[in-house]
Amino acid sequence: MFRRVSRPLLSLVMLMASMVAGVGATAGTAHADSCYTWNRTLSQGSSGSDVTQLQIRVAGWVTSGERLSYDGQYGARTAAAVRKFQAAYGLGADGIAGPATFSRIYALQDADCTPVHFSYAELNKCNSDWSGGAVSAATARANALKTMWKLEAMRHALGDVPITISSGFRSRACNNAVGGSATSRHLYGDAADLVGSPSLCRLAQQSRTHGFSEILGPGYPGHNDHTHVAFDPSPYWSAPTCGV
Repeated sequence: MFRRVSRPLLSLVMLMASMVAGVGATAGTAHADSCYTWNRTLSQGSSGSDVTQLQIRVAGWVTSGERLSYDGQYGARTAAAVRKFQAAYGLGADGIAGPATFSRIYALQDADCTPVHFSYAELNKCNSDWSGGAVSAATARANALKTMWKLEAMRHALGDVPITISSGFRSRACNNAVGGSATSRHLYGDAADLVGSPSLCRLAQQSRTHGFSEILGPGYPGHNDHTHVAFDPSPYWSAPTCGV
């Protein structure tokens, strides 16, 4: 949870550099890290893989019940998510992803593209290669990355409090061993079970505004000791004890 202790200083340096660069500048490699580099300013009407990379990182900044598509199309919903991201980190909230926005993202991610407060190891306590689930290993790992960025948004919205993950990706063998459902989203790599503090109800309530379409928590059978969040093509929320 405390990787890269120099991040606050690095973040300040990056933000100052982006301010000096000016609003009309493009995002150059001088501000990038070893994960990914954006080479142009993005706004409504933009499309491409760089838009998809942006969507992965801002998908947790949506309204209640909303899910942002990873379609590479910079539409109104992507612009709205960018505005929420910008406002959350004290940037000018214009919905245009330029140097200041990218610099903030660079400061929030590690070299493997995971957000600084989460890791692949936290999302996979089953095996080392992400195999044996309901999708390919590569897809399960990619799904876990998307989940981590939603959790990073949720963590920040909660006041930068640590979020503890008790279970993430599961192979069918791992899922069977814990008595998981045969259709569990854990098999797809896009689920996380949350424990500890904030309270389970607080986690269930907050997760509604961070792009999770499946939320199961206290009051739902078998979920009184954790809050489960995931992506599900058929949205379903149930944490009756928490009013969800």
